[in-house]
Amino acid sequence: MLSIDPSTNTERENYKFLIGSIIPRPIAFVTSLSEEGVLNGAPFSYFNIVSSNPPMISLSVQRKNGTMKDTAKNILDTKEFVVHIVDEQNVEKINETAASLPPDQSEVEQANLKPVESVKVSVPGVKEAKIRMECTLEHAIQLGGTDSPGCDLLIGKVVHFHIDDDIYENGRIDPNGIAAVSRLAGQNYAKIGDIFAIERPK
Repeated sequence: MLSIDPSTNTERENYKFLIGSIIPRPIAFVTSLSEEGVLNGAPFSYFNIVSSNPPMISLSVQRKNGTMKDTAKNILDTKEFVVHIVDEQNVEKINETAASLPPDQSEVEQANLKPVESVKVSVPGVKEAKIRMECTLEHAIQLGGTDSPGCDLLIGKVVHFHIDDDIYENGRIDPNGIAAVSRLAGQNYAKIGDIFAIERPK
């Protein structure tokens, strides 16, 4: 077995080890509004649950050469955003939003996604997602890096859920119905695949 000290690696080498090891990763498609009113949209796979009381999610937005991404800047400015679950039906369009556009251009518009009004935040979501979560910013933490931070860790409180009727029953969400996709390394994605159950020990 290989034994590697990450401090002897380049950032790129550590990145490859992490994204190749920590799989599958759920993908959040995040919409945010710039101060000029431009609707930004971008996918992130450094995303997960933090708490259910209150419902909170985490989103880590990596910086490029210390420069904050539009999503993080917008969320820090407005304190609001919307998280969508990426699925088999919307992944192609969501992938289009990963293109690097200037801040005054909307990735949502570029990918022909349909904006839909939110209930409790000013940021619109997109109609193409079966699940979307309206969020307010709870915490923002700058982490990593050497001369400047390497990422912005954002904790969002979910203030409203939107769930497609077809995948909801008796308080539960059908995992087959949502057909979520996950991120692997490189250009690879994965579907849910076979589902199996193991009883937890008492």
